[in-house]
Amino acid sequence: MSEPDGTDDGWSAGEAAGFIDPVSMEEDPAELFAGDAGTLDADVRRVLVQLLRRKFLLAEKNPAQWRTLLENQQIIESRMHDLFVRLVVDHDRGVAYKQQVRSVEMDVPILLKDDPYSRAETLVLVHLRTVFQRERGTGETSARVDIEELEQTVLTYFDPYDLNLARRQQEVRNAVQRLVTEGLLAEESAGRYRITPMVEVVLSTEKLAELDQWLREQNEVTA
Repeated sequence: MSEPDGTDDGWSAGEAAGFIDPVSMEEDPAELFAGDAGTLDADVRRVLVQLLRRKFLLAEKNPAQWRTLLENQQIIESRMHDLFVRLVVDHDRGVAYKQQVRSVEMDVPILLKDDPYSRAETLVLVHLRTVFQRERGTGETSARVDIEELEQTVLTYFDPYDLNLARRQQEVRNAVQRLVTEGLLAEESAGRYRITPMVEVVLSTEKLAELDQWLREQNEVTA
């Protein structure tokens, strides 16, 4: 058997001996803080935190984070699964959101707390979803509402014997502000809002029909 002739065949000495050359410490991933044992880049960690902190991540509102999510979706999804949280990425609507994993077959610790909408917020949502559905049905690419229209519609479902109009109007405005914060509404000018496709995620067609029927029944009882 002949010995190696010493010519360079493209392998380093370490590789030729069956080992991988050690990587210098300068090439190790930099710690982001003292004692950092994480392996994700800072931008990826920020996206992961945003997904856990907020209801939605919107491509239109956060294009850079959306790109980071798509480029690192598998690892982000894996980290969320470790927490029993499911990641949903809706490419058509440009939205990503999380869902709590629940199972009757195993004990799943609940991380995500339910943050239900108030009565006023639900009423506003139902109206927004109805308007959005109607406008899309006529071929419109977007739907818009005014605060006066929202107040006029939503207040019809409040107790007719409640004479504190200012308080009821403030409830509606607070509801609108929450939906703006969550990305379901985008304020284009003072008191004028564009309804985003997120409303379809929050209220499916089936859920809308159920709520609409329930509200009609409630309205008949108080009439």
